[in-house]
Amino acid sequence: MKRETNPIIVRIEWCQRQSAQARTEPEVDEWSAEADGLQDALMNSDHTDTYRQCPPEILRRYVLGLQDGTALRQAARMQRMIHAAATETPQQGPRIGKDILLGDDQ
Repeated sequence: MKRETNPIIVRIEWCQRQSAQARTEPEVDEWSAEADGLQDALMNSDHTDTYRQCPPEILRRYVLGLQDGTALRQAARMQRMIHAAATETPQQGPRIGKDILLGDDQ
């Protein structure tokens, strides 16, 4: 059985590794903010207003993660739609659990 790798989770883990290797506190905060943005995209939430109280670079990195994560979710959704059309497989409705793991709210 082939196991799918969620690119958002891979990227969150990469940000966490970068944060662990960061040399300064601002770097740690930036990597953490990017990971938070990716996590929010995965969970279909948005905490931009909270990050507006942070320094501009932290806000920028959060928004970067949120936007990239949202784009990755949309790409995965399109890929599933294309696969379903190519194989003439009807798309199923949302499945709790699987959709959350895939980061898809539909």
